[in-house]
Amino acid sequence: MSPFQRRKRLCRTFEGAIFYKPKGIPLSTLQITSIELDELEAMHLCDVDELNQAEAATKMNISTGTLQRLLYSGRKKLVDAIYTSKALQIDKHEDIEELKEGR
Repeated sequence: MSPFQRRKRLCRTFEGAIFYKPKGIPLSTLQITSIELDELEAMHLCDVDELNQAEAATKMNISTGTLQRLLYSGRKKLVDAIYTSKALQIDKHEDIEELKEGR
């Protein structure tokens, strides 16, 4: 068992497609890269909403170090999937709490 309790990560409700893939290639023939919803939320807050990392971390209820790790891993997965023509699957793990209201 882990020596510490992980905080719930707050993310907006995700209602988009779960899979994204290159056009014209059947999903059954592609490698799939999984990106977690919290990685996607971190990228959205910093890259789309243009919040600084401290503000984004506060909105997600995580430390800035955790936010930096989410940004690094999420961006790496996204760029790898685009450059190597992999499908992208968006997953939600048990430490994520989706917020239904606007943020």
